Amino acid sequence: MNEEKRKIGEYTVLCSVNVGEKEVILASNEQSTNGDKFLCGFVERNDLFELCSECMVSDDYIEIVHLFGSRVANEAELFKEQVEKLDIPITLITEADCIPDHYSKDINGKIIAIDPKVLKPEFQRADRQLYYVTGGFGASANSRGSAVFCTNLHRKVNPIRKNGCNGRGKA
Repeated sequence: MNEEKRKIGEYTVLCSVNVGEKEVILASNEQSTNGDKFLCGFVERNDLFELCSECMVSDDYIEIVHLFGSRVANEAELFKEQVEKLDIPITLITEADCIPDHYSKDINGKIIAIDPKVLKPEFQRADRQLYYVTGGFGASANSRGSAVFCTNLHRKVNPIRKNGCNGRGKA
């Protein structure tokens, strides 16, 4: 089996951990000869690119692994504080909690629950599952499209695009 390794520039990602909104990476460049064999940084990515920020490089593996662990622990603590500030029960909306829907019905203007299986583990909770549908081809009855435009009910942010976010019979 040919598994392609994830690369960021000249670095091969050895380990990455998603914590809340951030991803912390540990990477190496085996060909480096100028003191930057190992890298630790934060990565943001979307469908088009990856951006690595707050990077530290060193030839000292232990130093970089220690930084990696510290950053993961720090981000976990920050995320824990954010969740505690919500001051709501951290519950999960399941299929049993939902009213089944069918693709023959339009979901524009309705509230849907995102299936928790498509969310990162740290976002598998009700405040990240409930959305108000504002449009998109996937929201129309008997549509072949999959794009559904939604607004998160809890966060009250501007509409975001969620491909395939439909509450049709799924939690």
